Amino acid sequence: MRTQIGVMGSAGGVLKAEVLHDCYRLGQCIAQHDCVLLTGACPGLPHEAVLGANSEGGLVIGVSPALSLDEHIVRYHSPHQEYDAIIYTGSGLMGREITNIRSCDVVVIVGGRSGTLGEFAIAYDEGKLIGILEGTGGIADHLQEVVRIINKSTRAEIIYERDPEVLIQRLLEAFQRRMEAGTAHLPPEADG
Repeated sequence: MRTQIGVMGSAGGVLKAEVLHDCYRLGQCIAQHDCVLLTGACPGLPHEAVLGANSEGGLVIGVSPALSLDEHIVRYHSPHQEYDAIIYTGSGLMGREITNIRSCDVVVIVGGRSGTLGEFAIAYDEGKLIGILEGTGGIADHLQEVVRIINKSTRAEIIYERDPEVLIQRLLEAFQRRMEAGTAHLPPEADG
């Protein structure tokens, strides 16, 4: 099976050109490593990663909050043509986060606001391998402090990196180690 890397981040707000470029490059790197890119099927930074993956012929899957393609487009104003497949959860923005995160082997956080913080919290509590693309603004640039404040031990492993290519390489090496140790897909810890 191919490794599924989720990119979670800002769907809107002020998106700087250099951050958009880094997210595009992130998507390219994911595709170049023959991984599947998974996003919340939203615009913004995750969509830039989708465009980057598309430029390299990568496989892209979206997890939509909508019940149908019509709702995805009309209600959520979200892109669809760049995806190889979209999963319609009908769960709304917050509800689809669990499906989104649990469908990933690795989660990458770029920029982000409250929704991205929720996705990070799920990934962190469930012991996921998490990459933070530093310098992308938003919540991504504050997660070291958030983790310190949370002060909770989980099986999560977090890799902070500024360079998209180096981040993907480091994440794939860490994922391989977790696979070899049999810890890559353990269920969440029961202590809550």
